Amino acid sequence: MGYKILSKVELCPNQYEITVLAPFVVKNAKAGQFIIFRADDNGERVPLTIADVNKDLGTLTLVFMAVGYSTKRLASLNVGEELADIVGPLGQPTNIKKYGTVVCLAGGYGAAPCYLISKAFKDAGNKVYMIMGARNKELIFWQDKMKDACTELFITTDDGSLGKKGFVTDVLCEIINNEKIDYAIAVGPMPMMRAVADITKDKGIYTEASMNPIMVDGTGMCGACRLTVDGQTKFACVDGPDFDAHKIDFDEVINRMKIYKDIERKRSDSCNLLKKV
Repeated sequence: MGYKILSKVELCPNQYEITVLAPFVVKNAKAGQFIIFRADDNGERVPLTIADVNKDLGTLTLVFMAVGYSTKRLASLNVGEELADIVGPLGQPTNIKKYGTVVCLAGGYGAAPCYLISKAFKDAGNKVYMIMGARNKELIFWQDKMKDACTELFITTDDGSLGKKGFVTDVLCEIINNEKIDYAIAVGPMPMMRAVADITKDKGIYTEASMNPIMVDGTGMCGACRLTVDGQTKFACVDGPDFDAHKIDFDEVINRMKIYKDIERKRSDSCNLLKKV
């Protein structure tokens, strides 16, 4: 069974939104979960967080950056073409309940999964602040959707081209200084999630981080996505992706990701050398 692409939009440079017909995948999908796709029969397995679903229509929306072979291949597909396969929903959904005041922090591509998460918290009766951050205004997307999904939306950019100049943590500190925060969740680059955890730990605010280490099979068999949480080995694909941010060994996760990146760089350099021969 192929998964037909119903729509495709380039949200910002090199970042795409596609909607795919996948009724059996979205039937039980919840905020915070992810899928693994293969663009074609020879493609590698790549995880993507579920950005949106329409259970009535059976559609799945994914947002991704075209940075590697598989995501570039996915970006090359057009409306009417099909993905080879999609597995999901995978992982544990975000623990949605009424906390009181919730802050969702989205760094860069983290905005996509934060949409469903924020919406679910709002529907559960929480006051929800959404803080979206990116390097510049060209990388900010889904502003209207985010406004509908939260109580109040804040935008930050590194260069000040849109919203407040600075980082999501700057706005987080302002909110903390003005009112009581009951729960926070961070989705995005590891340094950003770590910075959020450092701030909220000092303030005693329960915080979760959506971890995105390297994944292969998505079922806990390969062990590539392992991390240490409160001194115990966990697997992001089956135990997460959300974990208590104050108990994550971020040093370990970041160092392991550097190893993978170094291997990928060496492989890429080798391929380039072979092309020149």
